[in-house]
Amino acid sequence: MLGSVPPMGFNTWNTFGQNIDENTVKELADSMVNKGLLDAGYSYLCIDDCWSEKKRDPQTGKIVADKVRFPSGMKALGDYIHSKGLKFGMYSCAGALTCARYPGSFGKEYLDAQTFAEYGCDYLKYDYCFRPSCDSRILYRRMGMALRATGREMMYSICTGGYEHPEKWARSAGGQLYRSTPDIEDSYESFKNIAESQLSNLCFSAPGCFNDMDMLTVGMYGEGNVGNGGCSFAEYKTQFVLWCLFGVPLMLGCDIRKLDGDVLDLVTNKNLIALNRDPECRPPFEVGAHPWLPGKKSFMRFLSNGEYAVGFFNFGQQRGSVPFYLFNAGLTENSGYGMILENLLTGEKTEVLTDVYEQELEPHDCAVYKAKLIKI
Repeated sequence: MLGSVPPMGFNTWNTFGQNIDENTVKELADSMVNKGLLDAGYSYLCIDDCWSEKKRDPQTGKIVADKVRFPSGMKALGDYIHSKGLKFGMYSCAGALTCARYPGSFGKEYLDAQTFAEYGCDYLKYDYCFRPSCDSRILYRRMGMALRATGREMMYSICTGGYEHPEKWARSAGGQLYRSTPDIEDSYESFKNIAESQLSNLCFSAPGCFNDMDMLTVGMYGEGNVGNGGCSFAEYKTQFVLWCLFGVPLMLGCDIRKLDGDVLDLVTNKNLIALNRDPECRPPFEVGAHPWLPGKKSFMRFLSNGEYAVGFFNFGQQRGSVPFYLFNAGLTENSGYGMILENLLTGEKTEVLTDVYEQELEPHDCAVYKAKLIKI
């Protein structure tokens, strides 16, 4: 089934915005392979807004690639991406224009879906700008049907920027992803606010359709189209762990041609990626918050094979301990069971826990563990 686990890949918008061209996309495809990102699971290379001419082809009515920036055309570029073992993602909009005022797909959904299929598209991000005053669910259903009519399997990413509660209807419109957040920026407050806002929406995620918390800014360090001061490595670690623990798509947004060192190790960490793509796709829930130190929170998630994940996050401005109350997870002292935590980044294990565990953390840092029940 398409979208049985959250997709992984790269999207051009965060770093490049409208400054994207054929040669850059090919370099990005090469980097995804050469840096081990494809082997780690990042299979989609997605071109966002601004790839087309400002007007449709006058003879065919089709959306066509910008002739200066993409002289070989989208079909040739898709073929190159596929030759690297990657999948090709494209962008359009439910309105008359895209958000950057290029041709949108309103009223031409079936023509555009067939055009995207001819280009070899495997993933369509479908945005929300310049749409008419009508029930947008109808527009997204229309493109969902149009994509199916092509006979080509394409991941359908419904992007409303958080408007009209897509978590309630994206699955019924044929979507594999739904954006219920505003656009992310490369700042700690931006990704923290997005993550905290989505706790109530994650319960709508399941195999076949996932909450999309927007592209990762991990590794941008303030550079690029959505650069807004940037983050420290500890903050990027927190962002990546949150996205993995919450089981949402992992779409990189940094310039992956420059990706190396600790950041490359982080985004290719096998334990974290396995956590993100756990086949049961269950949402997390809160298991601890410090009553007098704001921002100290822990979350737990049921995994397959009888295992669990526990994440600790210091969203506050002071160093301190973050509690995990085992009774909030459903484990009482008289149950006859305890729990052992194994750090997914260091491999360190705790002793058998039966009541409360506290994790000491610096501001904006995190820790994440795999947990198992132990008979005691």
